[in-house]
Amino acid sequence: MQKIAIIQISEAGKEICDLIEREYKATLIQRTDVGKRWSDFDAFVFIGAMGICVRTIAPFVKDKHTDPAIVCIDSLGVNAVSVLSGHIGGANDLTRDIAALVGAHEVITTQSDVAGLWALDTFAERFNWAIASDDDMNQCIAAFVNREPTALLMDIRDEGTDYLEKTLPSHVTIVNSLTDVDPRKFKLVIIVSPYNLCAPDGMPELHFVPMIAALGFGLASHPDDYDHIYDEIDEAMSRIGVLPCYKRYCTIDVKKEEEFCAMLVDDMGEELVFYTAEQLARVEVPNPSETVLKHVGTPSVCEAAAILGSNHGKLIVPKVKGKNWTAALAIDYKYLRQKKGHIEIVGAGPGDPDLVSVRGRKMLERADLILYAGSLVPRELTDCHKFGAVVRSSADMNLEEQCALMKEHYDKGHFIVRLHTGDPCIFGAIQEQMAFFDANGMSYHITPGISSFLAAAAELRSQFTIPERTQTIILTRGEGRTPMPEKEQLHLLARSQSTMCIFLSAAIVDDVQRELLTEYPEDTPVAACYHLTWPDQRIYRGTLKDLAKIVHDNHLTLTTMLVVGEAIDNRQGLSELYSKHFTHLFRKGDPS
Repeated sequence: MQKIAIIQISEAGKEICDLIEREYKATLIQRTDVGKRWSDFDAFVFIGAMGICVRTIAPFVKDKHTDPAIVCIDSLGVNAVSVLSGHIGGANDLTRDIAALVGAHEVITTQSDVAGLWALDTFAERFNWAIASDDDMNQCIAAFVNREPTALLMDIRDEGTDYLEKTLPSHVTIVNSLTDVDPRKFKLVIIVSPYNLCAPDGMPELHFVPMIAALGFGLASHPDDYDHIYDEIDEAMSRIGVLPCYKRYCTIDVKKEEEFCAMLVDDMGEELVFYTAEQLARVEVPNPSETVLKHVGTPSVCEAAAILGSNHGKLIVPKVKGKNWTAALAIDYKYLRQKKGHIEIVGAGPGDPDLVSVRGRKMLERADLILYAGSLVPRELTDCHKFGAVVRSSADMNLEEQCALMKEHYDKGHFIVRLHTGDPCIFGAIQEQMAFFDANGMSYHITPGISSFLAAAAELRSQFTIPERTQTIILTRGEGRTPMPEKEQLHLLARSQSTMCIFLSAAIVDDVQRELLTEYPEDTPVAACYHLTWPDQRIYRGTLKDLAKIVHDNHLTLTTMLVVGEAIDNRQGLSELYSKHFTHLFRKGDPS
């Protein structure tokens, strides 16, 4: 969290000063103390005239890489101005935040911001990238903001490169190789790569190194010169053509007490992960060692640890030997471009395309194949697909056909989205698919979604947990064609009289009502929610004694959520309860 100092120049700005001080836990200092405390804070916020701000800081300004962020707000809160260290120091972002807080107009004059271009000098911190090029950053930024023709080479995929592709300026061209960079055509090269690449001679180059790899290492017992190993590994990787791009270090747990491991964590601040010999021994590696097996119980340490640390990724650098160490490097397949397929199981949410998660939307925009549960997921959710993507409904496909289609695209190195309704973990039918992926060694991941029970609470404008009344939400279904475990029969679950959300049970509503009535009072509020958040959404309220009649009379079908419990529409007693037990949640004098 930023350490922020506030300088209140005039009494008129006191209200703004108090607000910023409270919101940012900032420190109020005197204007005469700015020079003495120049290095104590990440940012200084002046409240008053710009001229006084500029004259105050002028004697202390040295370098944009070390100067703190300076923001000036007029005493009436009309304008918030980014004065100094806009990008690297974070003044631009702080200006935007403060302007939003006080309702001011943000004034940012940095050319890249005004022109709507990338802030290249923020990418390293923003995306966890290192900078490898020796060229002058200012020279590269000047060429870029002046819209000189720029080549962009990206041989990995991460959050940063996704952003670059999505926001590509008109003067930037994506290239697949540096051989495509003609110095007569381009004036700047931007590289995002863990590999040691160089632009054609004489061309300005900005090379970002994404920290995406797992470095597995093994150590000789108590090496004398352990403090040199860190640099020796970097040098060895560089000779191979790989730059230091490690997001974590990995090794066997018997090395926990080695001084090198302590140095990695305590002195270098690196992430260090340990694996047992049993975990490492299960990993197939290209260079197993009988000697290693004899001493630590696994045929590989460095290669196996790198593979495990990269989520069973690709071994980019097999075992390299040093004097007292071995090392290997692996990268998660999700970071590699068109090398291997990947399947992302995405929760679509309850139906409204706006309710898919931001991450889920990004996955849909990136996919080469979208296979969606057509009977439950509106096709409109797939409208964001990229040009050339295959979009298929699985409504008329059996499990074998679905898996075969995904495997076909996977083997082509495609990115696949399997789109399921709500959140995939709740009656999502993904277990059989994951078993298929596991059996075939396929890479996959799950992006959670908003479940329809959450949409039900929102549409009913109800809090499903009420202090001292009900603190439990039960998600279940009635017993239809799918048998229920004996201990999860509805009449047993109903004993708690919790808020109960019943999925996939409209067709057996008579049985559901009968079981619920064994424990809930007949006047318990209920709601039958059909196609939650869809354009044809319908919600019917009533009491438990009429639940079956509500469903039958309105011809409600499988995609209906049944909700039962006194939490529905309950407003009684909440104000008194919160004023009695939760006063500590509100600030003194806060009218809310």
